Order: sequence, then C-alpha cells, then structure tokens
Amino acid sequence: MSIKAKIFVLMLLSCIQLLGQDIRFSQFYASPLYSNPAFTGTTIEHRFVMNYRNQWPSIPGSFQSFQASYDYNADIINSGFGLVMNRQEAGTFGLTTNTVAFTYAYRFRLNRTLYLQPGLKFGYSIRGIDYNKLVFNDQLESKNSTTLDIDAFGDDNVSYPDINAGLLLYAENYWVSASMNHINEPNQSLLGDESFSALPMRFTFQSGYRFKLSGPLVKRLSAKDITVAMHYETQDKFDQLDLGAYYNHEPFVFGFWYRGIPLLKRFDAGIANNDAFIILVGYSVPDRNFRIGYSYDVTISRLISDTGGAHEFSLIYEFASKRKKRKSRKFIVPCAKF
Repeated sequence: MSIKAKIFVLMLLSCIQLLGQDIRFSQFYASPLYSNPAFTGTTIEHRFVMNYRNQWPSIPGSFQSFQASYDYNADIINSGFGLVMNRQEAGTFGLTTNTVAFTYAYRFRLNRTLYLQPGLKFGYSIRGIDYNKLVFNDQLESKNSTTLDIDAFGDDNVSYPDINAGLLLYAENYWVSASMNHINEPNQSLLGDESFSALPMRFTFQSGYRFKLSGPLVKRLSAKDITVAMHYETQDKFDQLDLGAYYNHEPFVFGFWYRGIPLLKRFDAGIANNDAFIILVGYSVPDRNFRIGYSYDVTISRLISDTGGAHEFSLIYEFASKRKKRKSRKFIVPCAKF
C-alpha cells in the first residue's frame, strides 16, 4: 500500500473508529452464545439460533448484523459444545467484520437445584473495507466510474484471533452471568498499527428472575410466567444498560425494555442518557420447539427524528431425541426462550 493510500485510509478510519465496537443485540437473551459462552449447552440436546439486526435504517450505511449458532448439550460429560458465526456491515464504504468461533462450557452441580457453568470461546475474525465503494478525487474530476488510485490499496484485510470467557450461575427461577470478551485485545487496524485500533475488552453482566404464575384464571389464560431481567455491558468508554420484562402467554410472548443510564451518566450537554424503548413480540409454534421473535427499538435520544430505530429478528429451533426429552429439564436456564 502506497504512502498516499495509507494516509487516506488513516483519515477515513479516524472518522469511523466507533464502528469498531461490537454488535449489540436488543434480544440479548435470544443470542446466548454471542452474549456469553457459558450459555453453551443450556438446552435439552440440540439448539439452532439465527439473529438479524438492522440498526438506524433511516441513515445511509446503517449497521446490519447477522448471527447463526449451534450448540449441543453433552449431558453425559456435563459439557456443552457450540459454533458461532457473526457478520457485521457498517457504513456506505463496506466495512465488514466476519467471525467464526467455537465455544465450550462445563457444568458443575453445586446442590440439588443450583448449577455453575464456566465457558470459553475461541474465535477468528476477518475485517476489511470494500474500496470499490469509495469515491476518489480523479473520479470527481473526470466523472469516471473507475479510479487510478484503487490499485494503490490492493485487497488488504486484517485477521486476528479472539479469546472470550464467561461464567453462569443458575437455578430453576433465576440466573446470573458475567463475561469477558476480547481478552487478548486483538489488533483490528487495516494499517497494521497496533496503537491505532486495538479492540478493547468488553465486559457483560446479566441477571434475571422468573415469577411463576398460578391459579385458576392463569390456567384458563394459558399463562406461565413473568420474567424480569437486566443486561449491562461496557467497552472502553462506552456502556449501556437494558432493563425490562417479558410476559409468557402461550404461544405468545410480550416484552418491554428500556435502554439507558439516566441517573448515573449524562452527556456533555447535561442531557440524560436515554437511548431507546424496546417492544418485543414472540411466538412459539406449539409442540415444535420453534420460536420466532421480533423487536423494535424506539429511539428516545437526541437522534429520535433521524435514525428510524432498529429492527431485530430471532429464530430458535431446539430438538432432542425421545430419550433426552424424557429427562429432567434441569439444563434449561430460566431466561427468555423464543
């Protein structure tokens, strides 16, 4: 890459360095292996998950995130094994990050109803820019669709390993989890400059409690439970907090969440840190162990009139052999299952 090309990319990346932040799913409970590798194997036997998020669709070059994962509960050895694939697209210049990772978790039984599960995730990422989407000076001057400068960039991508770890404590009605992501703080700079674009560690904390509903009216309405949950994460100078609850009225699930830290954190102008309200609807196909969820982020920050919010979809399919179905559901964490 020529000196001219390096200067151009350096200027470009200095303007978009925030795009190096990780994917944020509003339905964090529907992307368990991405949220924390300790959730690996918290299913009866097999689980497939797909997630899609389109953030700020009204802004050109919106953030689009894709994820697919599979995990398996090998209960005979108290272990879970998983595979996760992620892709994030950001900006009109084609900045993409693709990651594939393997996860493992081991289950310790602390007493009759309480379990502790540590987990590890080892991933490999490839990050790059589509230089064909950039516009150069000679294109503007000649009004030509091609540029003489594109050969100066080549087709350079950056690739790096990624190490993550987590811990999960759960019982029949509650769970608590924490994770450390990018423990090795990999260099993701397209210029190879470690001081410019190291990926900072990301810490997450989750907890929740499920309130079981009972009584004759509940039975007539096919209601099962109400679950309250929180999700906090911090990365470098940025953090966010999600608080909310969902109501399970089979085969439907309804949820409402709030994102922001208004009392503890304020913007420079003294404006409270409010980000979004999140509305969730989920549907479970009876007797098929197939769930679909849709959520919409209603922006309530200063960007309320510009972003178009965010759309997010999740699909979860779980299945098991007849022998496994007859066994106890002790491996199921009591967080959202749609």
